Amino acid sequence: MDVCKAVARAVVQFLHSTEHLRPSAAQHELSIVRACVSLQHTMAESSNAKIPLADDPDMSPQWGRGPPAIASLGKQASGLRAPSPTPASAEMTGQPYARSPRAMRKVITAGGTQAKELLSRHLEELEEEQARAEAHLQSLKKRSTNLARSAEAMKLQVSERYESMRRVLQKDEEATLDAVEQEHREANMRLTDVLRDWKQHLSQLQRDIASTRRALEPKRDAQDCSWDFSCPKKKEAAKEEITMNEDRFHKLLKILRSVCNKLEAQLQRKSFMLDASAVEIDRHSCHRHITVSGGGRRLCFSTEAKPAPVLPLQFDKVYCGLASRGITASRCYWEVDVRCCTAWAVGAAYGRLERKGKVKGAELGRNAHSWCLELHSGALSAWHNDRCVTCRPAGTEPPRKVGILLDRSKGRLAFYDLGSVKLLHEFSTAWTPGFDRTQPQFAEALFPAFRFLKPEGAEPWPSHMEICTPML
Repeated sequence: MDVCKAVARAVVQFLHSTEHLRPSAAQHELSIVRACVSLQHTMAESSNAKIPLADDPDMSPQWGRGPPAIASLGKQASGLRAPSPTPASAEMTGQPYARSPRAMRKVITAGGTQAKELLSRHLEELEEEQARAEAHLQSLKKRSTNLARSAEAMKLQVSERYESMRRVLQKDEEATLDAVEQEHREANMRLTDVLRDWKQHLSQLQRDIASTRRALEPKRDAQDCSWDFSCPKKKEAAKEEITMNEDRFHKLLKILRSVCNKLEAQLQRKSFMLDASAVEIDRHSCHRHITVSGGGRRLCFSTEAKPAPVLPLQFDKVYCGLASRGITASRCYWEVDVRCCTAWAVGAAYGRLERKGKVKGAELGRNAHSWCLELHSGALSAWHNDRCVTCRPAGTEPPRKVGILLDRSKGRLAFYDLGSVKLLHEFSTAWTPGFDRTQPQFAEALFPAFRFLKPEGAEPWPSHMEICTPML
């Protein structure tokens, strides 16, 4: 009887200590425990004795309730209900803890070969997991070192590129300064020649004055003197001969200013191009008057509709089309060539934008689900939720290419004129009513959107617009 109690106690304690094992191992342990409990029942029936499985202090669960199968076996064996776990014990369930060597020895002694094999396998699994964890930690440390080395290598390469740019600028600066210095030397040489001529002229005048004064002396015999009454006059040097070429200098400053502006624009555009993404048009969303070509990157408008059935997601009244995929990345950039259009709108929209009917819910910028930059009647404006902001009045030159930068994490959609890389307009969900200002980001994936507008008066219909590949 003492042996049965020892077996039951050891098995229950071991079971509680192995709850976190994989299901396959736990099922195997459960079969062993059932066999032990069955043996215990057999011996108890033969001796007509009750087995205090649940109410024995040594047998009570110390780390939470055991598996249901063991609890039911315990009830059948003892007829008593197992105590419920306390909150403290429930909190400790599943937490790592030190195994009891005494419980392990009891299991090995009572369970025999099967328990010893089970513990041996479990020990092997633990050692394997320990080795894997140590190897993974070493891998993470090595990865951290590699990341630091990669970052340093990248910084070095970037610094080398900028240093090359600085060398080019420095070389050009030195050449330009040398040219200015050469211009100064040439002007100075011309001035030196003029100074020498005028000094000679002044010396001649001084000699003539001296001789004339001597002739005016009373003791001088005027008949013995032969006089030259001519007064030498020297023409003044032209101002252009003794100055630097100021026209050339002002032209140089103008060129340098233009180069600086272009360099600044290219450096700003460089940051956009890092997030450039390929955008393709979904031909199934385009109006029947719009033909998609160029690998899904060109939209051509025709006054005659192509014979095709109207699709469920196709615009039927608004001359509009969407991209084939919504943008879910944190940042994305694309460019649109609109030089061949006289009236257009480009921007982004949620996929739930209405497609049927000529209503505001289907027009870009006339609802809460879309944002766009629009050129109509020569005026450039930005639209969202049926509200517009004038970007450029009529009469100004419209942009030939438009760059669109989407920053979903900041809730920002910006439009740029690529001719000067100047910001035309910026939408921000943090500034828009109806958005959560504490989380300024777009709620859904955004689809690049394109629309042809009907021009007013005798203006020609727009021809086509094209998605460009960003290039410096």
